[in-house]
Amino acid sequence: MTNWDQLAKDYKEDYLNDLKELITIDSERNDAEATDEFPLGPGPAKGLLKYLEIGERDGFKVKNLDNLVGYIEYGTGDKTFAILVHADVMPAGEGWNTDPFEMTIKDGKVYGRGTSDDKGPGLAAYYGLKMMKDQGIEPNCKIRFIIGTDEESNWTGMKHYFELEPEPDFGFSPDGQFPVINGEKGNTTFETTFGNQQDESADYFLADFNAGLRENMVPRDAFAEIKTSFKDQMAEEFSTFMQDRKLDGGSEITEDGIRLHLIGKSAHGMEPRNGVNGGTFMANFLRGYDFSGDAKNFIKFVAEFLHGDSRANRIGASHTDEIMGDLTMNVGILKFNPTDGGFVNTNFRYPKGITVKEIGDHLSQAAKVMDGTVENTDDMEAHYVDPSQPIVNKLLNVYRERTGKTDAQPGVVGGGTYGRLMKYGVAFGADFPWTENTMHQANEYQVIDDLLLAMAIYGQSINELATLE
Repeated sequence: MTNWDQLAKDYKEDYLNDLKELITIDSERNDAEATDEFPLGPGPAKGLLKYLEIGERDGFKVKNLDNLVGYIEYGTGDKTFAILVHADVMPAGEGWNTDPFEMTIKDGKVYGRGTSDDKGPGLAAYYGLKMMKDQGIEPNCKIRFIIGTDEESNWTGMKHYFELEPEPDFGFSPDGQFPVINGEKGNTTFETTFGNQQDESADYFLADFNAGLRENMVPRDAFAEIKTSFKDQMAEEFSTFMQDRKLDGGSEITEDGIRLHLIGKSAHGMEPRNGVNGGTFMANFLRGYDFSGDAKNFIKFVAEFLHGDSRANRIGASHTDEIMGDLTMNVGILKFNPTDGGFVNTNFRYPKGITVKEIGDHLSQAAKVMDGTVENTDDMEAHYVDPSQPIVNKLLNVYRERTGKTDAQPGVVGGGTYGRLMKYGVAFGADFPWTENTMHQANEYQVIDDLLLAMAIYGQSINELATLE
C-alpha cells in the first residue's frame, strides 16, 4: 500500500523549489502589455510555460495552446479525468510585509502572491500526479492537468481549451476549500456609470476618486482628491472619522484642497464580510459634504445603497437558498474623475431562486434615483453536483481518511472555480477548515504542512479516481 503522507514529505524540498520559481513570476493578467504572442500579457504566459517546463522535465507529455492555456498529460483511455489549475494571480496591491513575488518562509509558512491561490495548491496537485507516475501506477483513463492563465478575470484561457478540446468526463480544481465544494453560486457582474458634471464653484469639487483592483476583491485602499477651501476642517474630520471606525489612512493638504487615503482590508469578493471596503467607507465619509451634480450622485449611490450591505438588502436584491445560502454583493472597483465621470463595479454571487435579470432590475432602480445607468457585463450560472456522484464521494472519503475528519461534508461556496466548467466537476482544497484564508489579501500565505497534507490527499485521490473501473 502506498504511504502518501510519507511520499509527500519526501518531495517537500523539490516541491518548495518549484513553488519558489512559480511565485517569482508576476503572472497578473495585463492587457496593456498584450501582444499576438502573449494575448493576456507576458506574465500569465510565463506562469503557464513554467508549469509546462516542470511537466516536461518530469517526463510528461505537454502541450501549449497559444500561450492561453496548456496541459500536462499522463495515461490513455476513453475517458478524461481533469485537474484544472490557474497560473495567474491577483494584483499584489499594498500592505505587504515581504516582497509578494519572492517566496518567503517564516514560522512554517510560505508567503507570496499565489501561495494560497492558486500556485501552492495547483503545484501540490501536480505533485500528487507526479507521485503516482513515479510509483509506476498506470491509470485506466487519460489524466490531463490543465493550466489556465486568467482565472482571476474572465477565463479566456480555459474557455479557449474548451473550444479546442472535448469536455473532460470528470475532475476537480484545487482552487477552493476542503473537504469538497460540490456547489458554486452563480457569478454575475454589473457596471453602474454616472456622468461627469459638477459645479466648479461649489464648496467641494471631486477631482478624483479611486478604489479597487478587481471585481472579485474587496478594495483595501481608497484615494480621493477634493478641491475645497475647507481643507483643514476636512482633514480634522477625516481623522475623527477613521478613529471612530478604527480605520487607518491619512490626509495631505494641497494648494487647492486635500488628498485623502483610507486603508481597509482586502479579501476575496465571494464573502465581502471578511474584508473592509476602503472604497465604500470613503464614499460614506464624503457623503456628509456638499458636492454637486454627478459627483454627488456617485457618492450618495455608493454610500446609501452599497456601503456595508454585502447581502444587497438596501437595493432589494437579498435572497437566500436553503442549500446554497445567501446572495452576496462585492463593490469591487469605484472611480470618479471630471473627464470620465463615475464608475462602480458590483459583483454578485447568487444562489438558486433569483435571476440575473431580477438582480439587475433592483440595482437599476437604485441607480436611477441617482441618475446612474446599469449594464450587466458577465454571468456564470450556478453549478451543483449531487453528493452521490463518484467525483464527490470518492474525494470526500479520501479527505476523511487522510485527515481523520470522519464527519466532514461537502459544501457550497460563493467562489467560482474552473470546476464548474465540467458537468461532474468540483473544487477540492487546498484551504483547510482550520487555516486562515488569505486569498486575494496582502501577505498571502499557506502553511507548509497543510500543502504537504494536500499533496498526499491529491496523490491518493488522483490514484483512486484514475483507476476506477
